[in-house]
Amino acid sequence: MSRRITWADAPCPIARAADVLGEPWTLLILRNATAGTTRFEDFRSQLGIADNVLTTRLAKLVDRGLLTRLPYRDGGRTRHEYRLTQAGSDALPVLHALGAWGDAHTSAEKSAGPMSLIHTRCGRPTRPGAKCDSCGKPLARDDLAWRSSWLGPDEIPLAEPVNAAEDR
Repeated sequence: MSRRITWADAPCPIARAADVLGEPWTLLILRNATAGTTRFEDFRSQLGIADNVLTTRLAKLVDRGLLTRLPYRDGGRTRHEYRLTQAGSDALPVLHALGAWGDAHTSAEKSAGPMSLIHTRCGRPTRPGAKCDSCGKPLARDDLAWRSSWLGPDEIPLAEPVNAAEDR
């Protein structure tokens, strides 16, 4: 599904952000990349997305600088992993806001419960911000994890961004 217009040069920053993040599947791909998914096959199986759609979305996320493509060897074949760049990592507050909004304003027939942000240093739930709600310590990305039953039984550490300029 292609949009007929672009907001890439719109004066409004929300419109420009929607131009990058607003296509179907894009936010779910970023969610999974933030949770550590890097390989095409894993995105496909986790999301149930068609190959052609996934290929197009990954290419756009690379073109827009949210993901970078890194080669790896699989047997005798070169394949690529997709890693978050700083721009992709900076979408984390958007994902948190959408998760909180979804918890508060939507429901599912088979709800898995809310998605929690965990401060791994104290092991307690917190909200995005500068300090942990529970222990008051400063929050750094590498001290955060997600917890939700639909993601699996364990806390999922947030993937660290790579420096896209160094990897090209």
